[in-house]
Amino acid sequence: MSEPEIIVVGGGVSGLSCASELARAGRRVTVWTAAPPEQTTSAVAAAFWYPYRAEPIERVGPWAAVGYERFASIAADMSRGPKAGVTMREAIEIFAEPRPDPPWSRYVDMFRHAMPDELPPGYGHGLVFEAPVIEMSRYLPWLVGELGRLGVEVIERELHSLAPALAVARVVVNAAGLGARELVGDPRVYAVRGQIVRCERLGIERVIIDEHSAGGISYIIPRAHDVVLGGVADEHDEDPRERPEQTKSIIERCTRLDPALAATALLDVKVGLRPCRDAVRLETEDHGEQLVIHNYGHGGSGVTLSWGCAEEVRERALAWLTARR
Repeated sequence: MSEPEIIVVGGGVSGLSCASELARAGRRVTVWTAAPPEQTTSAVAAAFWYPYRAEPIERVGPWAAVGYERFASIAADMSRGPKAGVTMREAIEIFAEPRPDPPWSRYVDMFRHAMPDELPPGYGHGLVFEAPVIEMSRYLPWLVGELGRLGVEVIERELHSLAPALAVARVVVNAAGLGARELVGDPRVYAVRGQIVRCERLGIERVIIDEHSAGGISYIIPRAHDVVLGGVADEHDEDPRERPEQTKSIIERCTRLDPALAATALLDVKVGLRPCRDAVRLETEDHGEQLVIHNYGHGGSGVTLSWGCAEEVRERALAWLTARR
């Protein structure tokens, strides 16, 4: 196999999406990842399309819009959607009091304000919309399989700098997530610990989100065979262990939102570290004969922004390579 033109560093959803876009554009691409995709933070994500803890909004919005369209397209294609674990579901975001529609409302289908009888007790406002749910235990293997069909190899290799990748490829895409903090010495990257609870699904069909209550963000995300409950947002906390008191709180908060959860059985608990930053870093560093494209710091929106950011990475890489033929 010939040496790659492009090395993508990072095997989470951001890195794999970038590799897919670049390979589909006809470029020779290899992915280097410190851990296999199924062991990355992406594998733990609740993975519902929803812009969360990512800035700046003027860039996040268009990236999220691309992601919405791409996931909706996958879900609508019966040859891809079920295999990829992507489905479209009705969702409701609830608030104690009315507030302006969020900027992302223009990007989603079936958007409307909730009727009073759709709201749980104690809530006075709600937004109803349709959005993708992505089951990462199926989606990541599907992405890896797609990359294999495109001739992209995924190699486990831990890096302490980008130098080894730059020694091989003309273009290096840094999609290392939280690892970018050490990889490129970026002190603006920090962890926000998350914890989710996976339960039996029963008859729960609709996503429910409460991002603003005093008890912390709460969400209920039904998938094909289970339901994910959350959540937690512990800043600068990198403890990967379950906290039983948080598990109890998550279940209690979510059961108040949907009492049907009182009859469901707990399956397991997972903890992940969101790679947060004060602003997503999607920018280039031109080294003359080589190019580095940074794509990390997506916070709680890694899946939501994955395809939009990957498209921009592709366009930046292709423009640079074309200019240097």
